[in-house]
Amino acid sequence: LTPSSSPLSVDSLVVFRMRAAVTFAVGAACATASGIDLATFDGKAGTTFKFVELNDPVMGGKSTGTWQVDAAGNFGVFDGEVVNVPSLRAPGFIKAAADGQFADASAAFGGDLVLEVRSSTPDYTGFRAAFAAGTMSPSYACAAGGSIPLSRGCFKAKFSVPAGQDFVQIRIPFSDFSDKWSPATGEQSTTCEQDKSVCPTASSLKGIKRIELWAEGVAGKAHLEVRSISVEVPSTPAALRVAARPPAEFGTCKGPVQDGLRFGLSGRTTPDIPVPVDEDETLAEAVCCDSRTKVYAEPQFLYQAPDISLYSKLEAGVTTFYDSVCGVPLFRAPMNRTLADFKADTDEHGWPSFRPAEVVKEHVTEDKDGFVYSSCGTHLGSYLPDEQGPRWCMDLSCIAGNPKADASQLIV
Repeated sequence: LTPSSSPLSVDSLVVFRMRAAVTFAVGAACATASGIDLATFDGKAGTTFKFVELNDPVMGGKSTGTWQVDAAGNFGVFDGEVVNVPSLRAPGFIKAAADGQFADASAAFGGDLVLEVRSSTPDYTGFRAAFAAGTMSPSYACAAGGSIPLSRGCFKAKFSVPAGQDFVQIRIPFSDFSDKWSPATGEQSTTCEQDKSVCPTASSLKGIKRIELWAEGVAGKAHLEVRSISVEVPSTPAALRVAARPPAEFGTCKGPVQDGLRFGLSGRTTPDIPVPVDEDETLAEAVCCDSRTKVYAEPQFLYQAPDISLYSKLEAGVTTFYDSVCGVPLFRAPMNRTLADFKADTDEHGWPSFRPAEVVKEHVTEDKDGFVYSSCGTHLGSYLPDEQGPRWCMDLSCIAGNPKADASQLIV
């Protein structure tokens, strides 16, 4: 499990979701039992943010727009005209953007961004929505769309509005968003369907920092009235889905991954790996039990994620790590070194790393290619010796099991 031996990066290890079509549904109220409001225009605390309008600012851009709030109707009004940038001979853009700490939307992963809107320009085809999450600089990311260094994390998708005087709900599946798009046209350079590394993740949806509405890449007048922006939880939330085992031809484990994995790993209900697998596989099923992912690893530094926080959950003294499928003991750490040494070794590599004294050898084996397996067939990670000697670099997803009920299997 090294960055050089596995094509890994924190950016690339995100969830694959199949693209779905934008659907329309008429509705008077955006917040429902399955919805989470992000932005409203009724003055409500927690969902009221200041939107600021911006026109194309470079190379003689001529597009113009305005943003204002209709206090009587409790909706925002985005109005203007996109015209060609003379030097580029291509349409520019206008947009309205708000920064802030928006509500945690992670429960809606696999669901939709919902815009409650109406438009007097329904024929305009350049409307887009964007949100920034998982980036240190939202405005920078939303200006560049991943086209320059460190500008990932602003996810954009198209939408259209049907004709009519009533507000309607426009649902944009999160699988339609991408954080790689052209800053010149707004068109996605890589779609979520093509490469899951550009898709929003449940983790990124926890921390939305900026929301934008665009009229871009298409010349013409654009008028959009916005009552609310929310997210909608899928009818079967990820946390309630029945985890799927890999298809028989790809399955390598002798049984299903345990429920209730330790260290919070059962909360990772989606396969965050850079190859397509069945979308209902959990991270542990995909990494530990699916042959299609053999040369890949869980996200580097996953153990440091806020929902995992491995170090805060280690036992006093020595912690035993068990197989995530069959529950046999695999590693005990720290042994013959300090906890600080174990942490330093793990932090240097980015995955839990063990030395010879910490290996339960009767349950841990390596093949000729350096792949590590448990005695019950679970793929655990890689054997990667370094200058200090033998080292086992493991996927935490695969060693987060609970002890096997048969006490004879336990090492004391």
